[in-house]
Amino acid sequence: MSEVDPAGASSVDMARAERALDDLLDRGGAAAPHQLPRLVDDAALALGAVAAVIHLVDLQQVALTPLPGPRQPPATQRPTPLAIDSTIAGRVYQHDEVIAQATSDAGAPVTVWLPLRDGADRLGVLAVALPEPSLVEDADSPTSRLLRRLAAITGDLIAQRSRYGDSIIAATRTTEVTLAAEIQWGLLPPLTFESTQVAVAGLLEPAYDVAGDSIDYAVDPGVVHLAIFDGMGHGLRSAQLAILAMSAYRNARRSGRSLTTTASDVDQAVEAGFGGEAYTTSVLAQLDTDTGYLRWVNAGHPEPLLLRGGALVRSLHTGPDLPFGIGLRESDAPYEVGSEQLQPGDHVLFYTDGVVEGHAPGGEQFGVERLVDLLARNVADNLSAAESMRRVGRALVAHHSAHLADDASILLVHWPGPGDGQ
Repeated sequence: MSEVDPAGASSVDMARAERALDDLLDRGGAAAPHQLPRLVDDAALALGAVAAVIHLVDLQQVALTPLPGPRQPPATQRPTPLAIDSTIAGRVYQHDEVIAQATSDAGAPVTVWLPLRDGADRLGVLAVALPEPSLVEDADSPTSRLLRRLAAITGDLIAQRSRYGDSIIAATRTTEVTLAAEIQWGLLPPLTFESTQVAVAGLLEPAYDVAGDSIDYAVDPGVVHLAIFDGMGHGLRSAQLAILAMSAYRNARRSGRSLTTTASDVDQAVEAGFGGEAYTTSVLAQLDTDTGYLRWVNAGHPEPLLLRGGALVRSLHTGPDLPFGIGLRESDAPYEVGSEQLQPGDHVLFYTDGVVEGHAPGGEQFGVERLVDLLARNVADNLSAAESMRRVGRALVAHHSAHLADDASILLVHWPGPGDGQ
């Protein structure tokens, strides 16, 4: 039950609310994915809410789909997604802010929209209906603080429990995923990471049909490892090539091998697996997060771009080298390692040729200039790396009238400068 404060407005029974959040942590940690909506809704009721609904972002980050729960239509009725670019829920997702959406009727319920995240990785939004707008008029009110905790716990549980069933993953898909794309999404790390030392954001399109492109990163003490691959062809064989290249890269990286040895291992693995009949271009890189010193190897891939202050400084050049697996490279020849000293605030952009070389229906390429201009404007608007990538993806798909002829992938890394290396 809610208590009544001296001014006559409803307030939350704090003891009951704390127990409800503790119970959500305990029960949620042992729940099947499809049980989370009811558990979250139950917790919200204990916080004084009328209802709570989880909305998950789709693979292309264009819509937020309600996860079926106890107060929603039966499973036979497909829930209506909310467009990210034209709704309050979408604004919350884009800008990582909390918004209370009131109706025009005095004293009517208010819907509080809160971002759902796994760290910096954006999962969707949580909609919580409250009986009285006064409960959240102050961002530091007890109810406001409790709702932020509820959203944080919900995000953690979604990330944890999605591994144990398909209901959460299915809610992120608005159309059928090809087998090749299924393989690729199973390989990928979260598309966003952010800390005081580095921010990383990735993009893969066409999301429901991607095959040969892949990206990877790993954040370790003092270093972030980065990789982008563009496999030959499209379809299932291309996805199989990506599996092999990515697995060889991770195996070498996790074994502590040097950048050049890692590149050689990937080259040999792809050649052994496909007999010289398939190849992948790639850039493998390491960024010292304490100093900003970047090193990379380029295997026949488009050169990374260095952006500073929102403007293109230059492409990061090394001598030409052959793609991995082509079978024509001297096995004992060392890969050339490029290096660049970054300045605080710099961005480095890794991309596949499908991003800039693809043609619009009218014949115009997307191009490097357009790509850099989009990123520059997003940086100037103080958008996160993740939101910048989302907007580039939407512009890229729109340029191709939603029909990309080739995979298009981007990996963006931002070095804020020397920070706490712990």
